[in-house]
Amino acid sequence: MTDNELTQLVQRISKNSFGKEFNNIAKFNNRLRSTGGRFHLKDGHIDINPKVLERYDEKTLEGIIKHELVHYHLYYSGGKHYHSSPAFKALLKQVGGSRYAPELTPKKRKTYKIYQCKKCGLEYKRIKKINTWRFVCGKCRGRLVFIKESIE
Repeated sequence: MTDNELTQLVQRISKNSFGKEFNNIAKFNNRLRSTGGRFHLKDGHIDINPKVLERYDEKTLEGIIKHELVHYHLYYSGGKHYHSSPAFKALLKQVGGSRYAPELTPKKRKTYKIYQCKKCGLEYKRIKKINTWRFVCGKCRGRLVFIKESIE
């Protein structure tokens, strides 16, 4: 889908769902990471994350477009266009837009280092490396030994 096709889709959704015209442009923005879209107050254009179209269906894209159009139409009508405002929530529910963007970036898995006390056998699970010559067990003050790395 090109930026022109996206703009036409946004104009069609605006006309059908809101009964109002969308007089700006919509384009894909590769720099968006975790958000599905963004409405710019300065010039009124809408950015859409291209990952939404790659990873999800067009219904999800339509929900994100409706969400950004709610910001757009409330802003230009003089209403409160913030997520927490009752007018925003009511209009979003009325048109059937998505409240939150779907997960677009996979979560990073953390690597844990597991240490064990030589005296009492208590295990410690830490993200950062521990200096075993400097730090000791908090329970019995015994020496700590590195056991393994665990990925979760």
